[in-house]
Amino acid sequence: MVPVTPIVFVVDDDASVRAALELLIRSQGWQPETFASAEAFLSRARVWTPCCLVLDVTLPELNGLDLQQRIVADRTEMPIIFITGYGDVPMTVQAMKAGAVEFLTKPFSSDVLLKAIGQALERSTAALGREDALRLLRDCYASLTARERQVMGLVISGLLNKRVGGELGISEITVKAHRGQVMRKMNAGSLPELVNMGAKLQLDVPSRR
Repeated sequence: MVPVTPIVFVVDDDASVRAALELLIRSQGWQPETFASAEAFLSRARVWTPCCLVLDVTLPELNGLDLQQRIVADRTEMPIIFITGYGDVPMTVQAMKAGAVEFLTKPFSSDVLLKAIGQALERSTAALGREDALRLLRDCYASLTARERQVMGLVISGLLNKRVGGELGISEITVKAHRGQVMRKMNAGSLPELVNMGAKLQLDVPSRR
C-alpha cells in the first residue's frame, strides 16, 4: 500500500497563526490545510485519511465549540485539538466532555502541540482501521442469502443445528450446509468469531426459548 500523508486541518481566524502552524505542521511531514472560519472548513469535503483538527475556540459567527458539536458525532476519525487565548475551566470541560483530545491555551510550545497532533493522528488511524474492518464485515454480511442470515442469527444465539432446523422447518443437513456457507462468506474461523461478528454488526439476534 502507498503510504498516505496525514492531514492536519487548522481553523483559526488569525492569518499569522495559520501561517505559523502551516509551517510547523509541514515540517513534520504532515499535510496542513488551513481555514479562516468554521464555515469554510465545513465546505471542505470529508476525507478518509488519518487526520485531526486544530481548532481555535474564538471564531467569527460559528465558534469552535459550536463547530465541535456539529461534527463530533459523525467525524469520529478526526480528533479535535482546541487552541485558545481565552480559555477557562467551564470551556475546557465542555470541550473535553464532547470528545476533544487536548485543550491548549496560548502561548504553548511547538513541542506540546506536535505531541498532541501526533497522538490525535494515531487515534485517527485506529478509528479508520476499525471503520474499514466494519465496512468489510458489512459487505460480507450483505453477501449472505436471506436463509443464510436466518441461520446465522439462530446459530449465534446459541442454538444447535437440530434446533435451528426445527425453527426454520428444514433438515439438520441443510442447516449444516447453510452454516458452512455462512462461515465461508463471513471469513469466520470459529463459532465464537462469528458471534463476535454478529455483535459488531449489532444484529437482532433471536432470544433463546
